[in-house]
Amino acid sequence: MRLGGWIDQAAVAVLYRQGSAGCEIFFIQRAKKPGDPWSGDIAFPGGRKQVEDASLKDTAIRETWEETGLDLFHHGAFKRKLSHQLTRSHRHNAPMIVTPFLFHWQGDDEVNLNHECDDALWIPLDFFNDRLMRSSLTWKQGHFSLQMPCYHYAEKTVWGLTLRMLDQIRQRRELFV
Repeated sequence: MRLGGWIDQAAVAVLYRQGSAGCEIFFIQRAKKPGDPWSGDIAFPGGRKQVEDASLKDTAIRETWEETGLDLFHHGAFKRKLSHQLTRSHRHNAPMIVTPFLFHWQGDDEVNLNHECDDALWIPLDFFNDRLMRSSLTWKQGHFSLQMPCYHYAEKTVWGLTLRMLDQIRQRRELFV
């Protein structure tokens, strides 16, 4: 769904729980597909707002259910809406606003990934607060390349928009109570 008729809107769910390693954050790995610029990337579950979604929070809840089988309606305690993020749509390369919503996950570990996801994992928040874990990757677009910040965890890479959102919340412990 488009904001004002010209900017796509999307929402993601940032799920956290208390695990054996302290606070953990939930991520999906996008399915690998030819032509998808974010193919195989680590991300928060979410997607575009649909006409049937009453709000962007409903979008995050619906998309999380569709992609992972995690039922935020029954097992996710909504905490707050986080800062909007401006990015671009891979469909039209046009501007898109992505809104993250923070949920405390209170369900079990069982996930049921759909065709959009190859994997799901919980990563301890402390991992991202360790400056020694921060790295970089070379992002290429045609003949252009750029060094981008990232984290490598269990052969998976957190970078880009997901990292930008994570950086805004990772040191704000008060969000996770």
